[in-house]
Amino acid sequence: MIQIGVIGAGTCDARIRRIAEEVGAEIAGKNAMLICGGLGGVMEASAKGAKRAGGITVGVLPGDNRLSANPYIDIAIVTEMGHARNVIIARSADALIAIAGEYGTLSEIAHSLKMGKTVVTLESKWDIEGTIKAKDPKEAVRIVIDSIGQI
Repeated sequence: MIQIGVIGAGTCDARIRRIAEEVGAEIAGKNAMLICGGLGGVMEASAKGAKRAGGITVGVLPGDNRLSANPYIDIAIVTEMGHARNVIIARSADALIAIAGEYGTLSEIAHSLKMGKTVVTLESKWDIEGTIKAKDPKEAVRIVIDSIGQI
């Protein structure tokens, strides 16, 4: 099963939340697994979209308690590594979609690019060489699926 990482901030507004939910639903619709940081904001919204569409979700948690995962996570991976868990997300995903985000997201983008992974951005405030900008969730998922086929 393809594993697509969804990265973004732990808090977000209603518009970004809707975009993240749609990304999650699109991922599930492609029979791919969603991997995220397992907490709130973009992570929770994307997991919610995936679960509503019948998908499987994995949350790589920064803390030491699997019960801290949002309610849409099927498999909670406890790391007790804080932000260092971002490397695990980047390494585990076949490709990633970054939705808006803050500095934690920026670190995940950097790690992913360093690993040679495809990173698609939606609503990013950064213009980062090596990433691919998508106009909407459907295009973002199509791009990552197409890139995985080239691995």
